[in-house]
Amino acid sequence: MTPPVVHSLREQIREHILEGIVSGRWQPGERIVERRIAVELEVSQTPVREALRELESLQLIESAPNKGVRVRNLTADDLKESYPVRAGLEQVAAELAAGRLAEHTTALEREVAALREADLTGDGEAQVRHTVAFHREIVRAAGNAVLLHTWESLGIEVWTTLSIRWFSPEPRSHAQDHQEIVDAFRRRDPKIGDLLKSHVLSCAPRV
Repeated sequence: MTPPVVHSLREQIREHILEGIVSGRWQPGERIVERRIAVELEVSQTPVREALRELESLQLIESAPNKGVRVRNLTADDLKESYPVRAGLEQVAAELAAGRLAEHTTALEREVAALREADLTGDGEAQVRHTVAFHREIVRAAGNAVLLHTWESLGIEVWTTLSIRWFSPEPRSHAQDHQEIVDAFRRRDPKIGDLLKSHVLSCAPRV
């Protein structure tokens, strides 16, 4: 399956910085120099500044006067904070989308198939990408713009990346976990909201 296109330069730069943090290129407490990134990527400093501002809004980095931008010293507890909020939103989304998704699971099945391939190859990047896409399809199917905007504002992809790659060292069958959710939609499980909420909470990072 062709990966989704990253549409903006800001998003590409954000992913570049995020990958640098996840891989250890920038350690906790280390300064991220805006001008240096701009030179390295051969772009102006404006989209770099925008990407850094977005990562700061997600509390992944922090800035201080005369000290510049630095990587936060994140712990598993920091990452876990967004999960109860996300779980509540997705519970509502699942309940609103239940009727629609009971009849139309094609989009969800597509992401499960991609996750199955990612599980087999151990492709962590693909696991993150298709996990987030799966959950986004559910929230989108709810047909509530406020709900979708609120969910998107949590920076789901960023936290999922860090949770899987930093705090989930044990292999996990992402495809099977999500297939069970598809099956629940198909059989019109009256507890689909609770099921999805429990699933999201189970994905929270563990120390």
